[in-house]
Amino acid sequence: MSWDNRFLELSKLVATWSKDPSTQVGAVIVDENNQVVSMGYNGFPRGVKDDYRLEDRETKYKLIVHAEENAIVHARRSLQGCTIYTAPFMPCSKCAGLIIQSGIRRVVSYDCDNPRWVNNFRLSHDILTEARLDIMLY
Repeated sequence: MSWDNRFLELSKLVATWSKDPSTQVGAVIVDENNQVVSMGYNGFPRGVKDDYRLEDRETKYKLIVHAEENAIVHARRSLQGCTIYTAPFMPCSKCAGLIIQSGIRRVVSYDCDNPRWVNNFRLSHDILTEARLDIMLY
């Protein structure tokens, strides 16, 4: 099994830690030596109750912290040159901007053709490519 496959599988496991009833996302950041630097999953900010607001899509979207954001925030070192693995799909355009700004150089994820998100993922792919990050989609 390749390193990419292993870390994608780990990002799937991390996604299961999310309490979001509809979409569970996981992110794993590794350095150039394949050492895990940080992990994150989507959820409400620390100290904010996972309650009825998870069932209300409009409110949930205003409160949720994305897996990629959590992984970047929880990293205790520079992310220059690192790779981020995400599951079940690639980062949104907002997270792509954070990934670029953090110094991560490679994104490995799954291609997604869900009509709800396809335009945002296309934008994400465009800005990651424009910023010269390596992208591997399975």
